[in-house]
Amino acid sequence: MSQLYAAQAKEHWTRTWPDRVRDLEDPEAFFTQLGQDIAEAIETTTRTLAGEPPAGESYLSRLQRLNTARHTAESHVMRTMVYLEPDQTD
Repeated sequence: MSQLYAAQAKEHWTRTWPDRVRDLEDPEAFFTQLGQDIAEAIETTTRTLAGEPPAGESYLSRLQRLNTARHTAESHVMRTMVYLEPDQTD
């Protein structure tokens, strides 16, 4: 997944801040690391949001709880680490 996040970040940043991307010493290494950081942040946030399973939770309820946590975490992390406002990258 980190490769997907790296590609999304690179695409967005290249369109939004082309000069900053050009100024990176090693853009591939930068976006590879960013993708890994994003994936780790999503996993950590997902675990936090999902919390402990309630007693007697059914399979479908568990699936829904975990999927909701994952989607919420992914949305939050992408907004805070990739889809930044221009003044947030300084």
